[in-house]
Amino acid sequence: MNGTEISEDGIEYEFGVPFPGKILEPDQWAKTALKRVPEGLLNFEELFGRPGPVLIDIGVGNGRSALTHAYRLPDDNILAVDILPVVIRYATRRGNQRGLHQMRFAVIGGRELLERHVPAASVTEIHCYHPQPYYRSDEVSLRLVTPDFLRLVWQALVPRGRFVIQTDHPAYWAYMKEICAFFFEFEEHNSPWPDAPDGRSRREMIARSKGLSIFRGTGTRRDDLDPAQAAELARKLPLPVFNADRRLIELDRLNGGKPPNRRGRR
Repeated sequence: MNGTEISEDGIEYEFGVPFPGKILEPDQWAKTALKRVPEGLLNFEELFGRPGPVLIDIGVGNGRSALTHAYRLPDDNILAVDILPVVIRYATRRGNQRGLHQMRFAVIGGRELLERHVPAASVTEIHCYHPQPYYRSDEVSLRLVTPDFLRLVWQALVPRGRFVIQTDHPAYWAYMKEICAFFFEFEEHNSPWPDAPDGRSRREMIARSKGLSIFRGTGTRRDDLDPAQAAELARKLPLPVFNADRRLIELDRLNGGKPPNRRGRR
């Protein structure tokens, strides 16, 4: 992808910022591609070939956030998904080349994955970075973060499981904070994530280079809800019908914009 280079010692850089890990010799590569999500509910132990906590990364893009999680939580099994095949190809290649056998990448929407394939109370963490805000009025219904999506996240998480969300869109963030608080004990984070001070995603790096604010939050699953109450909330709470700021539309062309000014080997 534009803006990436690989140094002689196998470190891959994007805008001068290294991806986690280093590229190994081919005989050490993994096979992280999940070419087709099986019908029905997933058996995560069978999928990953080992037991362990499960982390799902929705809208993973080129893989930077998922790689960060893999090195931060080596005992976790990580399922990372995106609706765009081209970015999943890049992400899969990165996971393969680093020998990250505990990862799987798949082309599927986050809502579809949670609704059709994830058993209740089976996931420790769910992450979602910069979901598309959609700008045209006829696309508002495509916005991912809705009350029913949050119900599905709540349903998938184990007791006290964590939901992490991030955006650079102020109106979307205002909506997220309001709605997330019904399903999670929600906490806003005003500083970059300690494990990725330059950004957990390509989108974040580009947005920060343009001087835009990044809005981050962590939710802990509210265990005082039951499924019927969560479903009732999903029916009653408002949908994300805010008027998106079209000035931010250029950030959705993730290969554009001025790269962040970073020092370091490229």
